[in-house]
Amino acid sequence: MRTPKTPVASAGLAAEPADVPAEAFAAEYSVRPVPAAGPVDTTAICNTPAALEELDALWKAVVQETRTRGNDIHLPISLAYAERLCRAYPGADAELVRVATLLHDTGWAHVDESRIISEGFTGDWRKAAIRYEHEQQGCEVARRVLPGLGYSPAFVERVCEIIDGHDTRPVARSLEDALMRDADRLWRFDRAGISLASSWFAMDPATYTDRLATEIVPELITQAAVDMATADLNRSNALLKTAVIR
Repeated sequence: MRTPKTPVASAGLAAEPADVPAEAFAAEYSVRPVPAAGPVDTTAICNTPAALEELDALWKAVVQETRTRGNDIHLPISLAYAERLCRAYPGADAELVRVATLLHDTGWAHVDESRIISEGFTGDWRKAAIRYEHEQQGCEVARRVLPGLGYSPAFVERVCEIIDGHDTRPVARSLEDALMRDADRLWRFDRAGISLASSWFAMDPATYTDRLATEIVPELITQAAVDMATADLNRSNALLKTAVIR
């Protein structure tokens, strides 16, 4: 199993190898949050569900993987955000973003379910071993289901490059990686995401939405995601009366 990497700065110790793809992405998109090149839709996500038919065969191939950790709520909403982000960033490979988003958390179905909440959502959860395990298992799901649906080996590996590290690697390595990461975070700002995810972290809605504003918005890579998150958070706070019920 992979272990978290911590850069070594001490003299005389070998430094971690450079993350060349991440450095290239950072150089190409040096303005952060990355400005949008296309239209940004900040209306409620329920207004624009993900495409109904194009990925149906893939959805059907991973139905069992959606039944763990609320993936049957998390993944469709995240995919809807991913499609919006692709319209805002037309230079991205939309198919890659969509497929990686659909599959990114399917690995949770193949780890010890009793450890998901106890390890994956407490303490320094981004470095929890269960997080690395679910990424690796998600890659195995992708390699199992995608070839039979006509996806090329090269495309499958590009999907896996995004899935592997989407929680545990602190930086994106491509625009497609960045859009998937932002979609994975954006669903939390919708009322459905707040309802489900706040329970994972044992927080009431007001505490959780405070956390979204102070911790998650600054993690967003694209300006489109920031705009969507801000609009969603305002709507959710108003709906849930978090200014009062706290």
